[in-house]
Formats: sequence, C-alpha cells, structure tokens
Amino acid sequence: MHLAVLAETKRHEYRVGMTPGCVAIYAEHGHVVTVQAGAGLGAGFSDDDYRAAGARIAADAASAASAAQMIVKVKEPQPAELDLLRPGQVLFTYLHLAALPELAQELARRRIDCIAYETIATADGALPCLQPMSEIAGRLAVQEGAKYLEKPFGGRGVLLGGVPGIRRGKVVILGAGVVGTNAAKIATGIGAEVVVLDVNARRLAYLDDSFGSRLTTLISDPGRVRAALREADVLIGAVLIPGARAPYLVRRADLALMKPGAVIVDVAIDQGGCCETSQPTTHDAPTYLNDGIVHYCVTNMPGVVALSSTEALTSRTRGYGLAIADRGLAGALATDPVLAHGANLIAGHCVHPGVAAACGLPRVALADALAARSAE
Repeated sequence: MHLAVLAETKRHEYRVGMTPGCVAIYAEHGHVVTVQAGAGLGAGFSDDDYRAAGARIAADAASAASAAQMIVKVKEPQPAELDLLRPGQVLFTYLHLAALPELAQELARRRIDCIAYETIATADGALPCLQPMSEIAGRLAVQEGAKYLEKPFGGRGVLLGGVPGIRRGKVVILGAGVVGTNAAKIATGIGAEVVVLDVNARRLAYLDDSFGSRLTTLISDPGRVRAALREADVLIGAVLIPGARAPYLVRRADLALMKPGAVIVDVAIDQGGCCETSQPTTHDAPTYLNDGIVHYCVTNMPGVVALSSTEALTSRTRGYGLAIADRGLAGALATDPVLAHGANLIAGHCVHPGVAAACGLPRVALADALAARSAE
C-alpha cells in the first residue's frame, strides 16, 4: 500500500502521524510511505531522518497525497486540506466527528473512508489509541489550570498546592476515566485538595484504592456537581462517551455558583465540551472569561508536547495502520473487531452509532458499507 504522512495544519499542532521508526516498519512490510517535507520538524524529526528510514519526501501536501491509498494524520482535516482527499482514500487520524457534524457530512459526501483513532475500542471498552493522549491531556489539565489560576491571567490568585498556614486550592474533576485519573495524579502530587465525581462506582472505587485519603470520590448527580462547583478553584471536565457528543454537566446558570476567577479546563472540548459555556480555543488565545470564570478549551492540548505525544500516539496507532496496509481496509476491519470500532465513515455511509446520532446521518451496518465500497 502507498501511504502518505501530511504536515498538520491545525494551529499550533506540532505532532506528526508517523515517526521515522514507524516508517521503517511499514517499509519492512513492503509498503511505500511518502512524507510531506517538514512534517516531522515540530516533533523533532528531520526529512533526513525519514529518508534514512525508507520514506520518500514530497515537496508539499498535494504531492504527498496524490498517489496515496491511505493518509495518516493526527488531527481532523482542516478546510484547506479537504481537496487533497479523494473518494475511496482511507483517512486514519483523530476525527472527533460528533463535535464536527459539518465535517462529517462533507467527508461522507466526498466518500472518504474514515478510521478514527478515538473510537478504536477493545471488548472491555478501553480506547487504546485515545488513551495515551488522554493521559497527557489529563496531566496537562492541572498544569494549565494552575497557570491560569494566576492573577495576571484573570484567575483567583490561588496556589493550588498552598503553603503552611493557608488552605490548599481545590481541584474538582468531572469524570474518573483516563483523563480524570491522570489529572488526579498531578493534582494530588502538587498538594491540592481533590474531588472526583463520576457515575461509575467501580471507577471511583479504583481511585479510592489507588489514592486513599489523598482525594475524595463522589457519585455524580446534578446536586453534587453544583455543590462541588461552589468550592472549586479549578474544574476539570474529563467526561467521555466514545464517539458521541459530551453531555453538558455544567450549565450556563451554574457559573454563578463558582468563585470569581475560578478556572474551567474542559478537556472534553474535542467532543463538544461538558460545560455549556465552553467554546474551542487555540494555544494562541487559550482562555476567555465568561461570567467571571476563566475557560481553557484548547482542542489539541497534547500538541504542545509534540515529541512526547507523537511517540506515545504512534506506538499505539502503528499496529492498526499496519493491519490496514497489510490486509487492505475491508480485510482488516473484517478480521479485527477492535479496529472495526474505529470505522466512522465508509463509502459515504456512517457506520458508527455515536457519530450518526450526533451528526444527523443515517447509520448503515459496517458489512453493508464495506459491500458498497467493494462494488464501486
């Protein structure tokens, strides 16, 4: 198979879809990998590194994508990238289409076969390609929350870890999954008071066993969320329903309950955000004030630690991408049920239930969509 690795064009996105080590493995399997010139520079990989691993270097994105059967990226295609794609091409990347219904509809119209990292799922519900970025985002969330709690950024001027003789800052985490667990690790590590809310009693029991008295776990309900908001210095939105839009746990009216200058870090913003007042931001202007509350809603948080993120991400995505290259898309999806969950759009049809519901698209069974694809 001929694969292309494109340079990311999303603002302040420095990750890249393959490391040179990944390219070498694809080459060993007999595949051709074309890398757009400069694609890896933000993550610390030069064109010469890719050449040494066996890649071809293309001068621009159009040249890289023109002959490719599969495009490997990190983030969803930006508007200027859509014309690089052609019908029947496989797009292998993070998509988060539930929060981007217009993009989903456009990709379906263009008949691009879309495999989304974030919905690849094991039988027990784990998300192996989303997990490493969730780990990083969870850890960054506390780091960013602590920074924007500082007075020059509009925050309350509270030191999360405190010092002897004053109270510690309080971090409230909505969601006890991978993001929430990693946020809890950092928040407890710097000495903050930490409360984690979730509807899953088993996840809360796991955190209680892991952290003991260093944090408080609460079964989530609207009343408990509102009570926690009153005390929060930093609120971290760590809610995830795979493939679907995040539910609103914090409504606009709830901001009046919070302390002026408190910070919301909505990590769920990739899936639309779990706070009604959350709007996507970039690293250029990561925060805004709404009713006196600082909102941090950057949609590609891990992109700023590009080397760590690229290495963590590609260590998980490489095997699934290689399966598609080795067996073809239909063969890989038919033989690997974990990868099959990653299928969002096939031959113009939406095959993922969460994406279909969020984007207003009719859902078609994967087998039927693959049959339509093979008939083209």
